[in-house]
Amino acid sequence: MGARESPAVKAVLGPTNTGKTYLAIERLCGHASGMMGFPLRLLAREVYDRVVAIKGPKEVGLITGEEKIMPPGARWLLCTAESMPRDRDVAFVALDEAQLGADPERGHIFTDRMMNVRGREETMILGSESLRPMIRHLLPEAEIIKRPRFSTLSYAGAKKLSRLPKRSAIVAFSAEEVYAVAEMLRRARGGAAVVMGALSPRTRNAQVAMYQAGDVDYLVATDAIGMGLNMDIDHVAFASLNKFDGRRQRRLAIAEMAQIAGRAGRHQKDGTFGSLGSEEGAAAFRPEEIEAIEEHRFPALDHLYWRDGDPDLSSVDALIAALEAKPTEPGLRAAPEAIDLSVLKRLAEDPTVRDRAREPAMVKRLWAACSLPDFRKVGADHHARTVQRIFRHLSENNHYIPISWFADELARLDRVEGDIDTLGGRIAAVRTWSYIAQRPDWLEDPTHWAARAQELETKLSDALHARLTERFVDRRTAVLMREIGQDPALIDVVVADDGQVLVEDEAIGRLDGFAFTVDPAARTGDRKRLLAAAERRLPKERARRAKALVAAADDAFALVDDPIAVSWNGHIVARLAAGRTLTEPRLLAEPALDTLEPRDREAAMARLDGWFDAMMRRSLAPLLAMTQSASDLFTPPRVRALLAPLAAGGGFAARGDVETALKALDPDDRRILRRAGLTVGTLDLYDARLLKPEPLRMIAMLQAVRTKAPLPALPPPGTTVTVTKDPVSGYRAFGPKQVRIDLVERVARAVHDARKDKAGFIPDPALATSFGIDAATFAAILRACGFRIGPEGRWTWRSRPRQRTEQPQPKSPAFAALEGWQG
Repeated sequence: MGARESPAVKAVLGPTNTGKTYLAIERLCGHASGMMGFPLRLLAREVYDRVVAIKGPKEVGLITGEEKIMPPGARWLLCTAESMPRDRDVAFVALDEAQLGADPERGHIFTDRMMNVRGREETMILGSESLRPMIRHLLPEAEIIKRPRFSTLSYAGAKKLSRLPKRSAIVAFSAEEVYAVAEMLRRARGGAAVVMGALSPRTRNAQVAMYQAGDVDYLVATDAIGMGLNMDIDHVAFASLNKFDGRRQRRLAIAEMAQIAGRAGRHQKDGTFGSLGSEEGAAAFRPEEIEAIEEHRFPALDHLYWRDGDPDLSSVDALIAALEAKPTEPGLRAAPEAIDLSVLKRLAEDPTVRDRAREPAMVKRLWAACSLPDFRKVGADHHARTVQRIFRHLSENNHYIPISWFADELARLDRVEGDIDTLGGRIAAVRTWSYIAQRPDWLEDPTHWAARAQELETKLSDALHARLTERFVDRRTAVLMREIGQDPALIDVVVADDGQVLVEDEAIGRLDGFAFTVDPAARTGDRKRLLAAAERRLPKERARRAKALVAAADDAFALVDDPIAVSWNGHIVARLAAGRTLTEPRLLAEPALDTLEPRDREAAMARLDGWFDAMMRRSLAPLLAMTQSASDLFTPPRVRALLAPLAAGGGFAARGDVETALKALDPDDRRILRRAGLTVGTLDLYDARLLKPEPLRMIAMLQAVRTKAPLPALPPPGTTVTVTKDPVSGYRAFGPKQVRIDLVERVARAVHDARKDKAGFIPDPALATSFGIDAATFAAILRACGFRIGPEGRWTWRSRPRQRTEQPQPKSPAFAALEGWQG
C-alpha cells in the first residue's frame, strides 16, 4: 500500500482555471517520455489531440477502456485513470483531478495511481487545495505547489432562463432536466448545445464545436463539464443543487459546486455563477456557499478510498479477500463494494466458474472479465450475466470470444433510427464491445473488430449529434411575441417536461398530472390574457396526458400511502375509498380528472381500475380466494363460517375469536382449509403467503381505508419483531414488542417439541436467540401458549392457550443467560 520511491513528486493544487493541466502538458512534452491519467475519456481524448499536434501522431498513444491508439514505440500516453499501466517505465507521470480519491465509486483507482504510479524523473499530482492534508500525510516527500486562479469568479445571483446572458452554461443533474432546459432554450433563445458524460467523444466534440462557433449561445450540461473540459463560458447557472449520486438524492458539496462554477471565465477573463430561477428553491445558494466558492475555501479531505490495486490472483477466494482487505494506513478507507467486485462475488457462487478458475492465469482472466464496466447502467445482476457468458467463452475451447456472437451484437446495434435516448443506449452498448475489442487476447483479430466497433460508434455518434441539433436548435430563433398582437390564441404557451407552464417566457403556473395551479409570482399586468392563453392550451395537453395514461405501462402506476391513493408518474390521479368488503375498495377520480372530456375521463378511470384489479390479484391472491370461498354456496357452511371473519380481518384471525367455528369443523373441513393454504396455529389462523412485505402493506392500506384510520407505521420488509405502539396486521403484541404471527407459531412448535413429560423443562437460552427475540418476549409467548412456570424455573404445559395477549413478566431464573440481550 505504501508509495514507491520517486526522485521528484510534485502536487500542484488549486481551484479551476489555474493552468494546472496546461502546466502538466508542458512538463509531459518536456520529457523524453510520459504518461497522464484523467478522470474522463472525453478529457483524455481532448489532451491527446493537443499532444499529437505537438509531437505528431506516431509518437503519442491514447488508452481508454473503449479506445486504444498505440503506434509502435509511442513515448507519450494519455489515459483514463483506470487504464493507466501501473508498470510503464516513463520519465514523467501526471494524475489529473486527484481529489477524486475521495469519490466512493472510483476513488480507490485515483488513490492507487497517486500512491503507486511514478515517473523515473518527475511525478505530478494535480488536484484541489482540499487534497493538501492527504498529500502531506500519504506523500510526505511531495513538494506542494499552490496555483492561484487566473481570473475572478463571482456570484451573479439568480436569473430566469429568459434573462441569462449569452455564453452561459446551464448545469442540470439528470438527462430529463438537461432535455427540459435545452427545449425551453430552443423555444425562447434559438437553441443550445448539450454536453453529458454519457455522450461519445465525437458527439460531445460536435456539440461543443457548435457552441464555440457561435451557432448557439447556450450550453446545457451535466456536471461532466466540471472535470476540466475547457470552453468559452462566461456564466454558469445551476438548474439545481441536488443530484442523485447512485445511492441517494443529496445536495452538492461546496467543492463540487466550485468545480462546476469554475468553468466560468477562462485565463484572464472573469466569470460568474448563479442559480436558474429565483433566490429560493432547489437551486438557491446559501450565503456561506457563495463566500466559500468566491474565495476558493473548501473543507479539507480527511480520507481517501483505497482498494488493493495489485490483488492476489492465486485463487478466487484469495482475490475476493484481497479486494475486501481493509487499509492499514491512517487516512485511507476501504472502498465501498464496486460493481466489478459485486459481479465477481456473483460469479464465484457458480460452481462452473470456480471449476474453471483454479489456476492463477484463469483467475486473472476472470478478474479481467469482471472489470468490464457497466456502460449500460443495468446493475450488477444483469451485468453479471453478460460477464458470465464472456468468461465462459474465455475459459473454453480456444479461449476466444466467438466472432459470430461479437459480429451479431454489433449488427444488432447498427441502426441510426430512434430518439436521443435510444441512440444513447446503443452507443453505451457499443462501448461494451469496443472495450472487449481492446483486450489483446479476447478476440482472434482484435484490431479488425476494434476498428469495426469504432466505426459503428462514429456512425451512431453522428446520428446522435444530428438528433440533438434537430431537437434543441431552432435556427429561425424565437418568435417575437409582442409583434403578434394581443390575441391569446396567437400566444405561444409552453408546458415544460417538468410541468411548468410558461407564456412569453413567464412562468404562470404548473400542470402536475392534470391539476393546474397558478404561480402566485406570475406578473399581474397581463394576467387575464396570459391565463386565457394557458386555458386554451391546457385542454389539449390534458387530453394528451390522458392518452399517455391509458397507454402507460404498469410500472408507471403505484399505490402510495400518504394519502392512500394511486399515482401515475408520481402524480396522484385517484384515491381509495371503502367498498362493500375489505377487498373491494372503490377508486375515486381526483377532481383534476373532471377537467377532461367525458370520453377521456372514462378511458383513464378504466385503465386505473384495470391496473388496480391486476395488482390486487397479484399481491393478494390468497385473500381474494378466501373472500370468494367465504361467500361461495359450494363451500361447506362450517368452512364459510370460519373464512368470513378471516377474510374480513385481512386473512388473519386470533384463534380465540374463531374458536367456536373452529371446533365445529370435521376432518374433511380441515383438509379443505389446509389445501387452501391456511395455517391453524396455537394462537392465530393465517395464510403464510399474506405475511410477505407487499401483501402486508396492501392489507394495512385496505384496512386503513375501510376504518378511515391513519395508516400505522409498518415494519421494514422482512422484519419479524418490531417495536411500535400501533397494532400491525399480521403481528401479535407482547408488551412493547410485536411479533409476526408465523414466528409466534414457530416458537410454540419448538417449545412443544422441547418438552418431554409433565415434569416440566427449562428452555435453552439459545432458543430465544435463534428466533431473534428477547427473554421477556419469549416468556410472554410461552404464557400465551398455555405454559406456566413453576419451581426452579421449570415450565409446564397445563392448559389450552388463554386467548389474550400477555404483558412481559419479570425474567425467571430460566432466562438469566438472556439478561440484557435485545432481540
